[in-house]
Order: sequence, then structure tokens, then C-alpha cells
Amino acid sequence: MQFSFIVVNNNEPALAETILLFDSFPNYFCVGNFKDTQTAINSIIKSKPHLVLIGIDETVEGNDALFKVMGEMLQYSNPLPYLIATAPSNKFAINAIQNGFSDYIIGGITAHELAKTLFKFEKRVPEKKSTTICIKSYSDYQFVNLEDVVYLKADNNTTDIQLINGKVVNAYKTLKHFENALPFYFLRIHKSYVVNINHVSRIHFSKSKCYINYNEVLPFSLTYRKNIEAIIRKIDL
Repeated sequence: MQFSFIVVNNNEPALAETILLFDSFPNYFCVGNFKDTQTAINSIIKSKPHLVLIGIDETVEGNDALFKVMGEMLQYSNPLPYLIATAPSNKFAINAIQNGFSDYIIGGITAHELAKTLFKFEKRVPEKKSTTICIKSYSDYQFVNLEDVVYLKADNNTTDIQLINGKVVNAYKTLKHFENALPFYFLRIHKSYVVNINHVSRIHFSKSKCYINYNEVLPFSLTYRKNIEAIIRKIDL
């Protein structure tokens, strides 16, 4: 099973190091990294990651502000992510647990500590959700396995869904609708395309091309550069 995560830390070197450590865990996919908590909250509510790692501030004032914002987020996020605090001391870690966090790592995060934390997280993961999407066209209902969806293409106010067997299913909803509704491993790379990252075989930056299953090429826009970089982090292991 694949899991999505977000890292929030105002310490940029620590943020980068945390993302790098996840390279040893290929079934985890980073859907965002932020130095600003409020920006991160908006992304958490939208992308619904499985877990969130948050760097705890070393000041009481900073933590009070952080926990207030996190408390507001917990009211609107459904399902709730598994919150992991990276805390400078035991005192701050306990404070985080008291404010709704699921787990903590004390001191600098290491591969060993991260592995233990992810093991505990996976033991608490609920049963795997349905991997099928229902596509309605007037009175016709089609049930499609998400693994078989290669990419989605905007066609005015409808969406063409390209399947791995070559079939195209037309849905009477916008690409924006599917971008918000599909799991984290579907990312928008262009105003007209959302791709299943598990079918991406190559990214060519100088040509702004995304190769799908080695035999189809889609354009990507630098407007969605963060998504392209996220795909590269996932496949460049």
C-alpha cells in the first residue's frame, strides 16, 4: 500500500533532511513540504495525506500558535492525518501529544527513528479503501479500477479518462473535479492533464515532456513544477 505525507518545518535544512530520509521508504510519497504552517494546513485539508510530520517550535509562544492552528485544522480535516511531531525535547513531545498529535520523534530525526515511527503508523492504518471509481454518463455507470487509469485529459467541461487497455472513458465532470477527488498519486502536470504517477516512465525538463509507459508523451507546464518535482522524487530512488 502507498502512503502520502507532508513535512512542515520552518528549519529548511531539517525539512530537506526529512524528505531525503524518506527515499529509503519507497511506498511513501511526499505531496508537499512547507515552512509556513498556515499554508501547510490548506494543503493538508485539500490533499488529505496519510501522515504529517511537523517540526515543533522551541518556544512556548511558537508552540501555542502552532497548536491553535493545528486544532482548527483537525476540525475540518476528514479523515484525520496521522500527526508526527519532531520535537527538541521530551517536554515539547508530550505537549504535542496533549494537543492531538499521534506520535513524536525527539531530537534530530534519523533513518532508524523514522523507520520505528512508520512501523507504528502502519500498524494503525485502517483497512485498505476501495480502489474503484464510479464514472457516470447520463444513466450509464462505469466502474473503473484506479490502477488502470493512466491519465485524465480535459475536454472543455468534460474529462477523457485514458485506461491502460487503450479504452477512453468520457466523464461529464471537469478535470478540476477529478483533481480534487482522486487519491494523492494522481497529480496535475498541465492545465489539460492529470497523470497517475505510477505510469510515468520519464520526465524531460528541457522539452517539458512527461513520458507515459514508455510509449506516450504528454506536455507539462512549469506552473505545476512542484508536482513534477514530487514525481521525480518518487521515481528517482
